[in-house]
Amino acid sequence: MKRGARTWGRVLAALTVAGSAALLSGCSDQGGGHDRASDKPAEGRWQPRPGLAWQWQLNGKVDPTAADVPVYDIDGFENDAEDVARLHRDGRKVICYINVGAWEDYRPDKDDFPHSVRGGRNGWRGERWLDIRQVSVLRPIMERRFDMCRKKGFDAVEPDLVEAYTEDTGFPLTARDQLRYNRMIAAIAHERGLAVGLKNDLAQIPQLVGTYDFAVNEQCAQYGECARLTPFIKAGKAVFHVEYTESTDRFCAASRKLGLSSMRKKWELGTWRQAC
Repeated sequence: MKRGARTWGRVLAALTVAGSAALLSGCSDQGGGHDRASDKPAEGRWQPRPGLAWQWQLNGKVDPTAADVPVYDIDGFENDAEDVARLHRDGRKVICYINVGAWEDYRPDKDDFPHSVRGGRNGWRGERWLDIRQVSVLRPIMERRFDMCRKKGFDAVEPDLVEAYTEDTGFPLTARDQLRYNRMIAAIAHERGLAVGLKNDLAQIPQLVGTYDFAVNEQCAQYGECARLTPFIKAGKAVFHVEYTESTDRFCAASRKLGLSSMRKKWELGTWRQAC
């Protein structure tokens, strides 16, 4: 099963507090028509700007006709170079979803991860937390994964589960461990000419906003956290955001004011989307 919320604990929490009034900070996706995603930073990497509409499909092969938007975020393993090329021909930028915080027993490189880096279960079938302190072990594995994204033609990477220090992983991880690891992940992406997004990890935005090219967030409206993402917007960097249980009329207005790129998705992250 693919990830549809920041962690399994968050999913359970969301199910129990659905309909919560914690929308004080709101979030968004500038809904409508199809514009080309251009804008590159000085280094030549793609730099997504605030307000770009997007599609997030992590379940199965991408459907390039599902949404007329300039940015698609899709699974790096389940889609091939032709899938990416098709999206490029349509004038779209494409983000490569890769899990960098957990071992997954259903990935083709599962045997590359020694047992010493596999921790407790994270609530998703077939997954275990990674010991992110072991950077000498994990770096070459993540480099190969990001090489795959580059060779397939992706423009950017969405590394998932980059706030493990806040979870019960089976390892005594600290905020410092996470910062070191997250900076390493960004460096691996940039060395390959790929833009990279910070997934959730709101507490470390002040330290990482200068390192990451955009942000990806789940449920900031539901938890009243969207204002914490404004450093990315102020830096001219997109914030791609989703809600799962909140209706669009409860968060879209605030999203637009904040400059976020928001939409509502179902937990399984298929083709369905409801944009602001």
